[in-house]
Amino acid sequence: MKAKLVLENGVVFEGTSFGAKVESTGEVVFNTSITGYQEILTDPSYAGQIVTMTHPHIGNYGINPDDLESAKPQVAGFVVKEYFDAYSNFRATGSLGDWLAEHGIPGIEGIDTRMLTKIIRTSGAMRAVLSTVDLDDDRLLKKARASREMSGWDLTSAVTTDSPYRWDDVDRTPFAVAPMAAKRTNGKRWNVVVYDYGVKRNILRRLAAYGCSLTVVPSSFSAEKVLEMDPDGIFLSNGPGDPAAVRYAIQNLKQLIGKKPIFGICLGHQLLALALGGKTFKLKFGHRGANHPVKNLLTREIEITSQNHGFAVDPLSLDSSVEITHVNLNDQTNEGLRHRDLPVFSVQYHPEASPGPHDSDYLFAGFVEMMEHETATISRPSR
Repeated sequence: MKAKLVLENGVVFEGTSFGAKVESTGEVVFNTSITGYQEILTDPSYAGQIVTMTHPHIGNYGINPDDLESAKPQVAGFVVKEYFDAYSNFRATGSLGDWLAEHGIPGIEGIDTRMLTKIIRTSGAMRAVLSTVDLDDDRLLKKARASREMSGWDLTSAVTTDSPYRWDDVDRTPFAVAPMAAKRTNGKRWNVVVYDYGVKRNILRRLAAYGCSLTVVPSSFSAEKVLEMDPDGIFLSNGPGDPAAVRYAIQNLKQLIGKKPIFGICLGHQLLALALGGKTFKLKFGHRGANHPVKNLLTREIEITSQNHGFAVDPLSLDSSVEITHVNLNDQTNEGLRHRDLPVFSVQYHPEASPGPHDSDYLFAGFVEMMEHETATISRPSR
């Protein structure tokens, strides 16, 4: 069956459908990862986006229940050069196409993904429509241009949990055993509240592997309720959409900064910067892939990182109380910050990987050490 991808600038790509036989609109973006398509598809940060893979062969190893980053695929659509239905993997339980069809997600293959990626790099991420049910170019172009823009869109409310829940599962891969997989202080587990703005499961697994006992709460959960729980620390998750549009989260964080140790990743990083008085802006085509070089300005070391974001923090908008800790070596954009006096830090990229390298896993240890230090300071008797 034919399928078409029509961009808001009028460019039309015709290919073959796989996945669901439906029509979907979203912001078309590209990801440079070679493997990990299942983790990418189920990352809630991709809500509202049609994802293009730059690697030409997708589907080779099928789908399995262990590599899900959420309960279902979150993307609006999927674009590949060549889709393989005949998967081969001892863990696989089905094909990528059947799985997308089961969840109502359209896919298109057989288009020139190199050309599409060059258009996005030159013109920026843009709205698009992917359809198998309507193949009229003019109608599809109107639909693409009528679809919602990412700027100003709060998507966290669409992907967050409905109610608080406990998380105890840890990362049991061989890598997880090597570092301080279960950090303790006299047998203590660290009680952490996780704000779910679209959290990936491997973030929860990595926190749990470092000895954190997690309570995951909705994105709109009030600061008062968090403080009533008296956690050792607060974690701010990744998520989709425009951070400046999530005003309720920013207001909650303003009330929490300085009260408890806070660690943020991706959208959590951006929301924290906004709560600290900074500003964010939309990147031309974003950072999405598993090979982005980041420089740690504190250690002068280089980390190869996994990334997925379309917005960034403006470092010049932050006052002198905030220190820039990491920078992207591709375009010099901000990748991390910390408060100079308060137990607060965050990074733009994904130290939990999945997919991607594990260079930045030390950040989870840093969060634990921060909670340990704050607990010791509070419990230390005054003279």
